[in-house]
Amino acid sequence: MEENKYGYDPSEDEEGYYDEPAPRSNAVRGYRIVIALLSVILVAVSLLYFSIHRQQMRDNRLLSADRDSLQSDLTELIVEYDGLKERNDSISAGLDRANEMIEKLKRERSWNYAKLKQYERELGTLRTAMHGYIKQIDSLNTLNKKLITENVSYRKEISSANLRADMAEERTAELENKVKAGAVILARDLRMEALNRRGKAVTRIKNAERLRVDFVLSANQLATPGNKAVYLRITSPDGYVLTTEAMPTFEFEGELLTYSAMREVDYQNEDLEVGIYYNSSGFTAGAYRIELYMEGRRIGSTEIAMR
Repeated sequence: MEENKYGYDPSEDEEGYYDEPAPRSNAVRGYRIVIALLSVILVAVSLLYFSIHRQQMRDNRLLSADRDSLQSDLTELIVEYDGLKERNDSISAGLDRANEMIEKLKRERSWNYAKLKQYERELGTLRTAMHGYIKQIDSLNTLNKKLITENVSYRKEISSANLRADMAEERTAELENKVKAGAVILARDLRMEALNRRGKAVTRIKNAERLRVDFVLSANQLATPGNKAVYLRITSPDGYVLTTEAMPTFEFEGELLTYSAMREVDYQNEDLEVGIYYNSSGFTAGAYRIELYMEGRRIGSTEIAMR
């Protein structure tokens, strides 16, 4: 067949016209696939980004909550330490450390779990130490209460023992007084006689120049034997104690008393008859009081009417 003048071959038009656009269609399909993949990747990256962002926000909220909880625990711990700080230097040091931690916690800007765990560990150490102090203080308080109870018990026992000792001392003193009282040598059968210069008895005392007082020192096995000084006091009817110009005295119950005459005797726990003389004159009739003293005690007394 003869070609036309333009070089156009109809047979080619029939067989190759529809095959020419095929490469362009494949490229478009490839572009679409790439775009779809990119879209999927973009969506996945977006989802991952938002997921990571949400997780970070959650983590930040958790860190913030943990930080607030840690700060609250530190504040509570400081209050507890503050209540104990005056009792021990170590407790005061723990309080200072807790205050430093809470100040550092307030200034902290870059937070992460490592720092949070470090604060939690320090907080746990301080809390453990404080609980130890509290246990020690409770133990000391318990011991103190026990000691107070024991002290009260001991005081009661001591008071009871002192009371028994006082009672025993009083009983001993009472027995001693009884022994002393039982050991007193008493004088009995007191009598007085008026004598003249020659020692003869006279019926009228106004004629007497001597007075003789006779008595018996009673036997007493509890008394201490030996030499004894017996003091005689004669009180006249007008109330004056008869004495000498020297006015001798002896001691009785803390006072000095004048006496009329004195005699030393040898007492051997048996009845002993004794006579004591008083020399003077100018006696008057009436009631005369006679008193005898020995070893700081009054051993006998009586009143005798003289004519």
